[in-house]
Amino acid sequence: MSPVAAPPVVLANGPDSLVYWHWVDTHTDVITSALETHLRLTGIAVGIGLVVSIPLALMARRYRHARGPILALTGTLYTIPSLALFFLLGPITGYTTVTTAEVALVSYTLLILIRNVVTGLEGVPEDVREVARGMGYGPARILFRVELPLALPGIFAGIRVATVTTIGLVTIAAVIGQGGLGQLILTEGLQRDFTTPVVVGAVLSVLLALVADAFLLGVQWLLTPWTHGRGRAGR
Repeated sequence: MSPVAAPPVVLANGPDSLVYWHWVDTHTDVITSALETHLRLTGIAVGIGLVVSIPLALMARRYRHARGPILALTGTLYTIPSLALFFLLGPITGYTTVTTAEVALVSYTLLILIRNVVTGLEGVPEDVREVARGMGYGPARILFRVELPLALPGIFAGIRVATVTTIGLVTIAAVIGQGGLGQLILTEGLQRDFTTPVVVGAVLSVLLALVADAFLLGVQWLLTPWTHGRGRAGR
């Protein structure tokens, strides 16, 4: 008796399936626009967060009495639920504006970035600073030519965590109409009881986080060539 052939595997293709591929094929412009919006919101939030965090981190490191209040304030912002923060910002910046979304997203990056910048700077060996002072470097030159470059691994660790976190939080901003892929999930998917946009938005959010993290890791690798041989040196 000849073996019975296994039934062919058919990809989900109907409107009631988990993924309706015809919808994906005919809505590439919608998906692309949502992805671009997600990238833009994330990039702006992390960029502004970094610009704000570095001066605050330098202040927290230089003036020890300021470290507690700075970390306490940014820690409080970090613990506020995103929906509540959108509501609190609404009367000031508008309930459904990009500004509201970005202010909230930036506030969630501050604690992560400040802590990592401070940790990176404090990880610079004191003897390195002493050598720089012996070469005639002033405080500003030591900061920009010695401390910040050597602190890059710690700073990039914070940027990576902040970026991945922000990519997830951007999705929640869909509730105020500014969610990128979250808008795809909410408007095209959940509100229409249609699973395809939900799956597409969720998968692209995860992939975007993975790609962004890998990209930043590559940039860090290029900017910190002195760290490449540490693993081999210890063998």
